[in-house]
Amino acid sequence: MEPHPDGVIREGILAPLVAHNDGAAGPGDWGLLAITVRNCRDEIVGGLWGRTGYGFLFVELLALGSARGNGLGRQVMAMAEAEAGKRGLSGIWLDTWTFQAPEFYRGLGFEECGRIRDYPPGHDRIFFVKRLTPP
Repeated sequence: MEPHPDGVIREGILAPLVAHNDGAAGPGDWGLLAITVRNCRDEIVGGLWGRTGYGFLFVELLALGSARGNGLGRQVMAMAEAEAGKRGLSGIWLDTWTFQAPEFYRGLGFEECGRIRDYPPGHDRIFFVKRLTPP
């Protein structure tokens, strides 16, 4: 048991998994994608953080805080989808909780592909996917 895990430990655990995955599925062609939402003082107040690999974009974070509710979420997701298309990716996946934004993602054309019930207690974690049309 590691009392204080850090990035070095994570990398040590990750290395053999990456080697195995690359052997089975080929190189993942890993990358990052970030879109920021900034206020008039150029401070980041939200945005999207994603990772790409194996031909998909994984939206790890989409948060808008006080900027939520005025169409920025749709705009940021449209920008991410357009960038995924430019990168030749075939889809986007993400997860959310029932108390966050499942209807928002459904409205953008995402389809539920998995669910963990009662996580956290009283709520579900929902996984969504959207296949992109080739250009």
